[in-house]
Amino acid sequence: MASNGLPGWEASAQQWGKTMADSWQRALDSFKSIDLGQGATSQLSFAPDKMRELQTQYLKEATDLWNHGLTAPASIKDRRFSNDAWAQNPVAAFTAATYLLNSRTLMSLADAVQADEKTRARIRFAVEQWVAASAPSNFLAFNAEAQKKALETQGESISKGVQNLLHDVQQGHVSMTDESLFEVGRNVATTEGQVVFENDYFQLIEYKPLTAKVHERPFLLVPPCINKFYILDLQPENSFIRYAVSQGHRTFVVSWRNPDQSLANATWDDYIENAAIKAIEVTREIGGTDKINALGFCVGGTILSTALAVLAARGKKPVASTTLLTTLIDFTDTGVLDVFIDENFVRFREMQFAQGGLMAGRDMASTFSFLRPNDLVWNYVVGNYLKGETPPPFDLLYWNSDSTNLPGPFYAWYLRNTYLENRLIKPGSATVCGLPLDLGKVDMPIYIYGSREDHIVPIGGSYASTQVFPGKKRFMMGASGHIAGVINPPAAKKRSHWVRNDGKFPPKADDWIAGAKEVPGSWWEDWAAWLKGHAGKLVTAPKRYGNAHHKPIEAAPGRYVKAKA
Repeated sequence: MASNGLPGWEASAQQWGKTMADSWQRALDSFKSIDLGQGATSQLSFAPDKMRELQTQYLKEATDLWNHGLTAPASIKDRRFSNDAWAQNPVAAFTAATYLLNSRTLMSLADAVQADEKTRARIRFAVEQWVAASAPSNFLAFNAEAQKKALETQGESISKGVQNLLHDVQQGHVSMTDESLFEVGRNVATTEGQVVFENDYFQLIEYKPLTAKVHERPFLLVPPCINKFYILDLQPENSFIRYAVSQGHRTFVVSWRNPDQSLANATWDDYIENAAIKAIEVTREIGGTDKINALGFCVGGTILSTALAVLAARGKKPVASTTLLTTLIDFTDTGVLDVFIDENFVRFREMQFAQGGLMAGRDMASTFSFLRPNDLVWNYVVGNYLKGETPPPFDLLYWNSDSTNLPGPFYAWYLRNTYLENRLIKPGSATVCGLPLDLGKVDMPIYIYGSREDHIVPIGGSYASTQVFPGKKRFMMGASGHIAGVINPPAAKKRSHWVRNDGKFPPKADDWIAGAKEVPGSWWEDWAAWLKGHAGKLVTAPKRYGNAHHKPIEAAPGRYVKAKA
């Protein structure tokens, strides 16, 4: 092959082929003895025909890449290398193309491993992390775009990148947005209301009515305690809380305390008895009704369901209807999070928190970010540090960075009884507040929502709740992921949702989806119409917050949500 005239480019096609063959063998050797996190390595095997197919494909693509040369680099369809600076630098473009070839092959090898499903998932996750971290775009020495910007700014971008790095080291996490532009209570979490109750675990916020009349049954929202509640109240135009208030519901929200050492020994039982059940009781007392309506989001839905099962075991049914948003009750299908869970991992956490302690919010936040490493980690490493950019303002990413701690004993109980042993769906298997749980006794109308592309609560996991609860159910599937699928106001006219009105709930989500109809736009209006049917008659909206026994304490959003981890 003739030289293309570029200095240093003297490797022959024969040497290139040997290099690629060696790369293939090294990749194969690394897979055959891989640490699966069990304290030992496991020898992995591959189907011979699949291996031949992958090797043939790899060498063919490597040959095509060589023959393409440096003079006319192929178009690269990957946003990490989409800037013109990559195409204008032949060596950088060739490096990116080689990286993409190797990363595709490594992921294919992970899929080809002959092992049980969980082992394959763990290998795939580990390979994905390595592939994402090793991208040439993550290093200034290889990032053509960052190099070009450094030249254009006469080094100012590098100086700014170092400042950004020092700032993020000091704050303890990678900046995903310009956090200085947001303040809880000023431009996020601004729906008007008052804190009407508080204890060591939560504050209860009551919101000011937006309608002259409200439904007689109050509406209580239980958000996840692993995040802050204002994901449901980011801005007025996308606030789920404000939407509920505008629909004529006397709305209350649990604002979880961000645990410090005073809650280092708090348990799952404490959160059920002193938070979820207490919130239901206070909401009912303020509303002056026998029953309320309730909603649980993500882990908040798991907590709410557990509380309802405890109340049912006590012969009490103070909730008329329940909504579960992206909630796991049956933990058979837990998606990518399953790669972390096994007996050794859970036992380690139980030993770690046997005498109490806190699961640090930053550790959990990092775990969730690395579920999507290119989007939520390396994208910001490159932008902030290599290119010296300040990420644009984005309320959702500000919320995502506002992490919360968890009490260690609470966290350890949750891991064993849900993700590891899936006890909640087995009548009598789990004991909470001294009572055996039976979700079959949680008999009420339930609206269950799942997001189609959710990587935290897979759609199959959300749908599985339809097989657990005995009451009348409505299942709704929305487009997008864990957050964007939920926070989808009608006025935005975005995305779609899928409905099925025949009342049938086959065992598998795919079978339900096969009989569902796609409807453009938000699912919120469907939910609002459903909740209205369980909310009771309209009465004059209250003029004051709380009641004689539960008087206003401070303005919403309250001080608990402002505490940092």
